[in-house]
Amino acid sequence: MTDTWLHNPREGAPCTVIAEVSQAHDGSLGMAHAFIDAIADTGAHAVKFQTHIAAAESTLSEPWRKTFNSQDATRWDYWKRMEFEESQWAELKAHSDDKGLLFLSSPFSLQAVELLKRVGVAGWKVASGEISNFALLDSMLDTGLPMILSTGMSPMAEIDAAVERIQAKGASLAVLQCTSMYPCPPELVGLNLIPEYRERYGCAAGLSDHSATIYPGLAAAAHGMDVLEVHITLSREMFGPDVPASVTLDEMRHLVDGVRFIEEMRANPLDKDNLPDSVTSLRGIFMKSVVATEDLAEGTVLEASHLTTKKPGSGIPANDLPALLGRRLVRSVVRDALLSRDDIG
Repeated sequence: MTDTWLHNPREGAPCTVIAEVSQAHDGSLGMAHAFIDAIADTGAHAVKFQTHIAAAESTLSEPWRKTFNSQDATRWDYWKRMEFEESQWAELKAHSDDKGLLFLSSPFSLQAVELLKRVGVAGWKVASGEISNFALLDSMLDTGLPMILSTGMSPMAEIDAAVERIQAKGASLAVLQCTSMYPCPPELVGLNLIPEYRERYGCAAGLSDHSATIYPGLAAAAHGMDVLEVHITLSREMFGPDVPASVTLDEMRHLVDGVRFIEEMRANPLDKDNLPDSVTSLRGIFMKSVVATEDLAEGTVLEASHLTTKKPGSGIPANDLPALLGRRLVRSVVRDALLSRDDIG
């Protein structure tokens, strides 16, 4: 795929679905490759990693967001264990290409940006914590590639400043509603901000979801979002800090299918007065007609006890029954026969 995969704006285009691996590989290159294979079977467009270089982004005093093991004495040690060599990143990128997936990775330092420039990415995902790091943004912007901006912890003024800087460079942009909680509860998802971002910035908008469910993604699809990013895990039994905020592979398949289903619905509004033949042709099957409750002789003056309604709906419509009372049969009819207009004088 080319760098035109993110249009600005991209109204009417299918939503780009990004499967975020984050640190779920737990520092294992083989596990990272396994994620690429698994994600390719879910229908997602892109696989996204995070590129951490401990010495370039962290200090020994960085606190844990959440302590989850005794293997890493410090957060710095954890980032160090998550590092891949440049040649290994190149392997992951080539594997993604082979599987038809866009390859993305969020850089967390200028050194990570330069590494990813050499490896090659389809675009840049700016993590929520880097939104005001203009040196990092400018380094990404120098490539001219599409930009995806997460807004997890930022007030509108901070988002405005980042968007202004990006749009001044003419880069394609998607602004994602995101709340930096793992997992994110429903009252903090903020779906209302997706159309607000699109209107405010005149660009693509979407959702970076940490709820560990498919519900926000499906609801956001009803808003017509342009980009959806969700964390993914191979299993709920996997180890790591991102698992509680991730969806499983089966859930990801359902999510992608659901987004496409919703897009098809939105693209085809119905006019109830101009239903397609495939619908109107079913009226005869599902609706009811007026029938005789017993054998009736010619000349019978029709009473309520003589008539009822039954399927199929190819005769006199059921709601016309009251108008037939007091009318006279001009020919005899048998029980359960669908009356026709020619039977009645």
